[in-house]
Parts: sequence; C-alpha cells; structure tokens
Amino acid sequence: MELSQIRIFKAVADLGSVAKASEELHCVPSNVTARIKALESELGTPLFHREGRGIRISPAGEIFLPFAGQILDLAHQASRAVAPSAEPKGPLRIGAIESSATGRLPPLLASYHSRYPDVSLRLSTATWSQLLEDVSKRRLDGAIIAVDVEQSHIERIPFHMEELVLIASESVGPIDQASDLAGKTIFMWPEGCPYRAALEKWLRLYGHHFPIVSVASYGTIVGCVSAGAGVALVPKGVLDQYGPSSGLRAFSFPELGSIQNYFIWHRESSTHSALHAFILAISEHKF
Repeated sequence: MELSQIRIFKAVADLGSVAKASEELHCVPSNVTARIKALESELGTPLFHREGRGIRISPAGEIFLPFAGQILDLAHQASRAVAPSAEPKGPLRIGAIESSATGRLPPLLASYHSRYPDVSLRLSTATWSQLLEDVSKRRLDGAIIAVDVEQSHIERIPFHMEELVLIASESVGPIDQASDLAGKTIFMWPEGCPYRAALEKWLRLYGHHFPIVSVASYGTIVGCVSAGAGVALVPKGVLDQYGPSSGLRAFSFPELGSIQNYFIWHRESSTHSALHAFILAISEHKF
C-alpha cells in the first residue's frame, strides 16, 4: 500500500469524481483509475461502485476513508517533525466561536502573522460543539470554545476569561435586576450557547422564565439591540468592538460572572510547528 494510492483514494472520495481528483492531483484520469484498482486489489474489496460515468464510494470505502485520512495526516506530521527548519510555515487551520473571533482573536492573529509570515492562517467560525468535532476529526488544527471539555484526545489551555454584560440601547430604561427584563425582547444565540445558558440560569435564580429570540449572529444581535428592539447578554469583547458610537449601555451583575474560553487541539497534533507557535503566542499575549 503506497501513500500515493491512499492520497488518490481520498481525493476521489472527497471530490466524488475521478476527473476532479485528477485535476486536483495534476495527473491523468487513467492513472487515478489504475491506482484505485491496484489499491482495491491489495485490500481485496471494492472501494467504489462504478455507475455509468459516475462513481460512488462503497461501504468498504466508507470504512477505509477515516483511516486514509489518519495515515496521510501522520505521514504529514512525520515529514514536518524531521524537517531541517523549525520555523513555522504552511497552513494553520484555526476555528473559533464568533464572540472570540470578533472580540479577542484579531490582535493575536495580527501579531502571529507578523512574526510568522510563512504560515497561512485559515480562520473559520462555528458553534463550540461543531468546533470540537472538527478538532477531534482534525479538520481544524485548533479552536477557541467557551466550554471546558475533558476528552482523552483533546489538549487545552485557557484562552481568555470573558466577562458577560447585558446590553440595551440608551432608549431602554435602567436594568437593575432580572425582573427588569420582563416585557423586553431578549436576543441570544440558539440553544447550546454557554452564554445563553448563563442568562437562563440567572433568570431561573430569581424565578423568571422569559422568552428568548434565537439569533446566530452577534452583528445582528447588536444591531437589533442598538435599534431599541430589545436586550442581550454578550461577552464584553463583543461590546468593546462596537464602542460608544453604537449607542449601547452595559449592565453588569455579579451572578452572571465570567466564562473561561479555552484553546483546544488534538493530542496527536503536537508536532505541528505552526500550531505549537500559536499555542505559545496565546500564553504570551496580553488580552
């Protein structure tokens, strides 16, 4: 079994087409087909079903696919580990929940890019559960989430302790206690967001259960609140991005407290020099 065969198999599986795989790998389709057939012969099972001019991955191929990804990833890590130059370079795939991507990451990314210009940073945002899955399956090299996860294959370090504040437009009266939210529209991220959970816990503490409008965008949430449509609980880093010109007022409550954000990565990715440098940058950065 050759790495080139596995690489070709994964390309065909990911792209769903021999022609597209041949374009990506810069080889002729007949070579792709021949390598796939040789791999199938060695494994003793078909990895794809041929349907006219099309191709569809087989059940055996579905089983083999994650192993192929791990083999290629380990081969890549091994190559990086013995490289003569320790200077970080190449792609670094970082994910983050939107609040951190908006309020805390930009200065760190700018500093990191200035120090390591040969690293190609790729940033994506998603929910914390999706980011955890992407790191676990190594679709991302690391991610920032607002939940402390304990899994054997996940490493983590503290990223930033995020203070939570209630925001409202200047047209809304003072908010001195939980009951002052009665009759006001509350905008929050959908179920599963740890900041939403903190707000719901605070309301329950005082026996309140007010309806919440789910909005999966801090830009939209802040826009609605700024327009006087309601209130929201947001990380202070998000509020800081909009500044005094946003016309927002902030209210803090001891019971809401702060939530620790973490940077997580897969335990088996520690030889990734660009990732290692990013982890060090986090520990040195002053937020």
